[in-house]
Amino acid sequence: MNKGDVVIYACVIIGAGVGLYLDNAIPGVLIGLSLGYLIKEGIKPKGDR
Repeated sequence: MNKGDVVIYACVIIGAGVGLYLDNAIPGVLIGLSLGYLIKEGIKPKGDR
């Protein structure tokens, strides 16, 4: 498991927690997944993009 995958998993878990707090986990998971992917792409070195 590389650093990018850990970032995505962490964002999904945080998004699910916020979604459960707001009584609907699925939108939180989807938002966390999209934010995690954007952060993963942002931390890639410029040569790998």
